[in-house]
Amino acid sequence: MADRRDLLHALFDAAMRRALPAVCVPPHLPPMPATGRLVVVGAGKAAASMAASVEQHYQGKLEGVVVTRYGHAVPCRQIEVLEARHPVPDAAGEAAAARILATVGGLGEDDLVLALISGGASALLALPAQGVTLEDKQAINRALLRSGANIAEMNCVRKHLSAIKGGRLAAAAAPARMVTLMISDVPGDDPAVIGSGPTVPDPTTHGDALAVLDRYGIAIPDAVRTRLAGTADETPKPGDACFERAAWRMIVTPKDALDAAASVASAAGYRPIILGDAIEGEASTVAAEQAALAKQHASAGAGKVALISGGETTVTVRGQGRGGRNAEYLLALAVALDGASGIQAIAGDTDGIDGTEDNAGAVVLADTLARGRALGLDADAYLAGNDAYSYFERLGDLVVTGPSLTNVNDFRAILIDS
Repeated sequence: MADRRDLLHALFDAAMRRALPAVCVPPHLPPMPATGRLVVVGAGKAAASMAASVEQHYQGKLEGVVVTRYGHAVPCRQIEVLEARHPVPDAAGEAAAARILATVGGLGEDDLVLALISGGASALLALPAQGVTLEDKQAINRALLRSGANIAEMNCVRKHLSAIKGGRLAAAAAPARMVTLMISDVPGDDPAVIGSGPTVPDPTTHGDALAVLDRYGIAIPDAVRTRLAGTADETPKPGDACFERAAWRMIVTPKDALDAAASVASAAGYRPIILGDAIEGEASTVAAEQAALAKQHASAGAGKVALISGGETTVTVRGQGRGGRNAEYLLALAVALDGASGIQAIAGDTDGIDGTEDNAGAVVLADTLARGRALGLDADAYLAGNDAYSYFERLGDLVVTGPSLTNVNDFRAILIDS
């Protein structure tokens, strides 16, 4: 079984390597401006590593500032790297967003702003909109993270409580030319959702954001409800003049990462089947569906098959345990498989951090439940308590990579030997 565990890790590693900024940033960099300044700004879990790749590419003078998650910084010579908290924002993220806005203010038509946006930018750019406090944003963020809302819904709310997201960074940089390089971590690769789209038009409204909060029964501070109930100070929409000199490029997507893993699976003799790169829904529900599919392939004698998928599941938190959506998916998968022979799996967040824990994900082997029972572990009880991390930690089956310095959402692979 050790060789299957090694192959599972190899699939995950291939997915992460495909999205490393050193690989995906250089081919998409624009020429240096002929006469003006090159100003680099950015936010996200990959922001610092993207900035380092930018510095390695250009020979001339540049300047700027980016913000990344604590522990995800890398040294840069000319671009200042700040750190802040994710997924719940903090004062450092508020200050970083203000610095970024100030950095692009007052630029002219000859200047070029290079924006580096990756997953995590929403929490890291924590400058509240007028009338909203950081404490308001923190409370709503916590509630959204526990609600089961998907990433598009969460970022719709975040944009409308922000002074920088939802196209406002582009508005602040005009009339300078702006090129945004994006690493997608969202289902569908929508530029307006990645990092809450600070440099792209926002098609959503205050009313849409208010509807999300009401849909999930989230307590809304009076100042936030007042803001979202009005129509003033909306985000810039498609067709706004501030985007006339703005362009954005998707430099790597979750599908690219899945394709890289599929190549590794194929080389190992498995027939790769990519189920999709934009799978959403409750982690336990997705697990049950994929377990049923895996068992169908196994019972049909389909040979060696690798079911590969990406996207971003959600977890409606009801327990007090330690988890993460990938660990929750895997424990639910193990329960649904119930020890079915010849089926192993891995799932992990390609940024190296599954939620707020220190692991990227975990692995499930055919004997996962049996080993758990031998240790007195009740998988169903751990699942009900949203405590999948602790279950896999006891088994020694966590996948710990440390920060990968990129982020193309979650990766899942199920190996079937029938």
